[in-house]
Amino acid sequence: MRLQHLWLADFRNYSQLELEFPVGTSLLVGSNGEGKTNLLEAVYYLATMTSFRVTPTEALIRTGAEATGAVARGEMRVDQREVLFEASLRSTGRSQFQVNRQKVRRRDLLGLAPVSIFMPDDLVLLKGGPGERRRFLDTALSQIDPRLDVARSDLESILRQRNALLRQTGGHLGSDIAVTLDVWDDKLADVGERLAAARRSLVAELSVGVASAYGEIAGRTTPVELDYESTWPEGELKEMLGQVRTEDLRRGATTVGPHRDDMAVVLDGRPARTHASQGEQRSLALALRLAVHRELEKATGQSPLLLLDDVFSELDPDRSRGVLGALQSEQTLLTTAGALPGDIDYSARFRVSAGRVVREE
Repeated sequence: MRLQHLWLADFRNYSQLELEFPVGTSLLVGSNGEGKTNLLEAVYYLATMTSFRVTPTEALIRTGAEATGAVARGEMRVDQREVLFEASLRSTGRSQFQVNRQKVRRRDLLGLAPVSIFMPDDLVLLKGGPGERRRFLDTALSQIDPRLDVARSDLESILRQRNALLRQTGGHLGSDIAVTLDVWDDKLADVGERLAAARRSLVAELSVGVASAYGEIAGRTTPVELDYESTWPEGELKEMLGQVRTEDLRRGATTVGPHRDDMAVVLDGRPARTHASQGEQRSLALALRLAVHRELEKATGQSPLLLLDDVFSELDPDRSRGVLGALQSEQTLLTTAGALPGDIDYSARFRVSAGRVVREE
């Protein structure tokens, strides 16, 4: 899969933009704050209907254009055919998405144009809270199997309604409340078990891939293990919800389920979050993304578009060369505000400055 043309209107700091990208690596060069990451965000948004910055839709619309909204359009080559992706963003009301001029839902779009994003902020996958790792797993699953994005959305809806009911009780369980909670427990157990099973399967696959990718990036073989940490024994979520019901009523919140799970990352037998060095954590974060990239390629049969946002800024030369050797794709968009590895091979170089992009010879 590759991006051929990109058009933006009032997206982030771009009032009007039209770009053509070649096969291979395109460098997006410029100082910080000029709009390089915004370009990657637009491409990612077209492929997934979400921003990797976890930001509200109105933040994507250029300041001063709130009344008319923003438009992003990308022509991509998918499975040997040209596909037009379009997003019309509104600060109020619903945004619209189209593929080849036909309206689509997120579940219809996911997986059609596989894309992988690598960012400096990926360090949060190691140092951040469990929510960051759950989001990482669910984002990967949504592209590998879009049906699982529906399960994730259903889970969020069930949790909102179950938690609202728990808060309404004031800690007191009447017979009518008990019956209603039984209904929500059944729904939560059904969706929760399916989502957790998919996460466990993905973690098992990634555990092998991350170890291999880390060796390629770091230049040495080091044991790396991933483990899915659940708040209930597999297959027993319904029973566990019954056991913690009194505690849930007291807290007014659901205390067990996929929304409380985590993924442990272990490097050389020790928790990476607390024992790995900064350089090791950065390499592990890249290895996690690279492993997902390869799983996505395997699942879709396509080479995902690589979006690399200033990934070399915090790596030493050896690790930078390792990343270059490990990252393979038909097309890569790479941003940088500083120096790049001297042996990088690229097809085009663009200068990004204050919402303008110019191709350099």
